[in-house]
Amino acid sequence: MFAKRTNWELTPNRVAGILEGYKSSGQKILDLTQSNPTCCGFVYPQDELLALLSMPASMRYVPSSQGLLSARQAVAAYYQSQNIAISPQQIFLTASTSEAYSFLFRLLANPQEEILFPAPSYPLFDFLVDLNDLKSSFYSLVYQGQWAIDLGELENHISVQTKAVVAVNPNNPTGSYITREELKHLNRMCQQNQLALISDEVFFDYAFDSSQRFVSCAANTDNLTFTLGGLSKTLALPQMKLSWIVVNGPTDIVADAIARLEIIADTYLSVNAPVQNALAAWMNYRPAIQEQIIRRVAVNRDYLINSFANYDAGTVLHADGGWYMIVKLLGGVDEEALAERLLLRDQVYVHPGYFFNFSEESFLILSLLPPESVFIEGVKRIIARVKSFNSSS
Repeated sequence: MFAKRTNWELTPNRVAGILEGYKSSGQKILDLTQSNPTCCGFVYPQDELLALLSMPASMRYVPSSQGLLSARQAVAAYYQSQNIAISPQQIFLTASTSEAYSFLFRLLANPQEEILFPAPSYPLFDFLVDLNDLKSSFYSLVYQGQWAIDLGELENHISVQTKAVVAVNPNNPTGSYITREELKHLNRMCQQNQLALISDEVFFDYAFDSSQRFVSCAANTDNLTFTLGGLSKTLALPQMKLSWIVVNGPTDIVADAIARLEIIADTYLSVNAPVQNALAAWMNYRPAIQEQIIRRVAVNRDYLINSFANYDAGTVLHADGGWYMIVKLLGGVDEEALAERLLLRDQVYVHPGYFFNFSEESFLILSLLPPESVFIEGVKRIIARVKSFNSSS
């Protein structure tokens, strides 16, 4: 009765069962996986943001395949603030980054053709590939004091079935930005194999060191490039459902890509008018909202690093940005068993490495968004549990 593409394992795993039990009983947990900023105690200019959703212009339906011009101009101004010149004509608005990926996969690949993704990275890529009837292949990010793309492995994965390379900049959860040298290699490989480059830059604004200048692919004109962003991170408003695609590259192929994307986007017209009309004014609140998040992330990151500094059972891996940090556990700890025990016995919820497609053990991934008191207590319990876990193994 159902399509094969939806033949996923639907039985909840043990951790999901434990979580559901806590939820049903009302028992509180320390959730160090929390990535929803609206649940983390940040202060939003609520009245001002909501008032902008009631603009009279939103009562008139003005269908636009790429999105309303005023909203695309607001996105272009966002890039201009980074000294990147983007025309509104290069921008497509979508309801989410997931929808943006689907549009691009439909544009670039036929059924059963292949997209290359980084590993570790988002678990949602597997579902997006399935839903678009494609295949996935993964190239590694390797860690040697800092994360880097294994360019040789990436090149070895390219086949006649490969249609695009996805980069996440900065990557989630490794927090690693693409370097200029890596982008040169990516452009060369894509040009040689007629591949598009898709750069997911939703976390781009959240560098740990504001003095560093990282490379955005939005300015990449050497190869057909699609750069993704959105309100879920830029304004920490995931519920407002607006993201975007920036199209760049050689002029002729960009024009062709835009013409084809227009038809795909026009078929759905999924972005609602109130959010589009509010966007330009909403962007004025970006510095104040991001400042709170950057400050929270810095405090939690410093605490995590200092807590493990003299702890020989684990180390915090270097990252340059984003909302997550990775703890590498030493001594062959079973990360899944540890994560389950932390939840069951300590009421601390963390992600084990396999959730983000790590190819080896043992890693825990922690969100830096929770309130400082929650994060600090959670880290204390993690360290105590790891000590106990190691001594009992």
